[in-house]
Amino acid sequence: MVYHLSTALGHFANTHLRVLLVCCYNKCMEKQIDFLAIGDLVVDDFIRLNDAEATCDLDQENCRLCVRFGDKVPYEFHEVLYAVGNSGNAAVSASRLGLRSAHHAMVGNDELGKKCIETQISDNVVADYIQIDPKLWTNYHYVLWYGPERTILVNHAPYEKHLPKNLAVPKWIYLTSLGENTEDFHHEIYTWLNEHPETKLAFQPGTFQMKLGKEKLSDIYSRAEIFFCNTDEAQRILGIKELDPKILMDSLHALGPKIVVVTDGIKGAYAREENGSMWFMPTYPHTPIERTGAGDSYSSTITSCLAMGKTLDEALLWAPINAMSVTQFVGAQKGLLTQDKIKEYLDKAPDDYKPKRIN
Repeated sequence: MVYHLSTALGHFANTHLRVLLVCCYNKCMEKQIDFLAIGDLVVDDFIRLNDAEATCDLDQENCRLCVRFGDKVPYEFHEVLYAVGNSGNAAVSASRLGLRSAHHAMVGNDELGKKCIETQISDNVVADYIQIDPKLWTNYHYVLWYGPERTILVNHAPYEKHLPKNLAVPKWIYLTSLGENTEDFHHEIYTWLNEHPETKLAFQPGTFQMKLGKEKLSDIYSRAEIFFCNTDEAQRILGIKELDPKILMDSLHALGPKIVVVTDGIKGAYAREENGSMWFMPTYPHTPIERTGAGDSYSSTITSCLAMGKTLDEALLWAPINAMSVTQFVGAQKGLLTQDKIKEYLDKAPDDYKPKRIN
């Protein structure tokens, strides 16, 4: 059994939280959702490591985090962040940019789940579509933070996922990381999208979706208005070692998405439009502190811009700024910007900060 939020209020003893949930439910019914994130909601426990080292191949590929085996390894500090994960980050990003943002995810009937829902509501995310599984736990991840990079220990609860029966028709669905045993749920989403052709789909796959393979998720790829991944993920999805971003984007476009965006870390990002035009977008100048959530903010900002009616060119200008800001803080949400803040950074951008045609 899964509790829908509107019928689960009695399970929460916290009066303040119940009031927030009732307000959220009432607001959800008032007007259309612009942006609905679908994915796994998690709690991240950041553990700052100093007594470790990273070893990489000569080309700085295949890097590994190393600590002394069988020893006590000191850590500097840890910080727990609630209601994160790809979809949680994206929902907050869209809300911060002024969209009416909602989130469909699952949590356990525990204190962590209550805190996640409360956190989403406090970030102006409509949480009515967050479902509560009374028998399972809320996803909890350990983030080993060393230098500017992180290694994440994940444990996804085996939720039985279904779309809410009262789901309003959003302008955009942002589908991202889901755990194992969700193949049928993806097909359920595809069926719903076919019944609601007015809703556009943005797809940013996570680890398990890539593991499922492009064949099993071919319907989702074919329905996507826009698709996001990084260069390593593109190679994994396609099963090739190709490094040329043009070839990677053409190959991903052949799977069905109209627009393809491939990020390449500090080097920048590449985009392919439906008409075949290809662009390179540099990063906004910065020195990262911690990179968790940079990809989520990049993808969700572009999707939010398109939902606001902006062109892809405009979206490519906004996304690196939001991603840059996220990397100045621990976690994926503290640095997410409003429209006004992004415009302030745009006004100060260097002259070469603009999309460049590459074909």
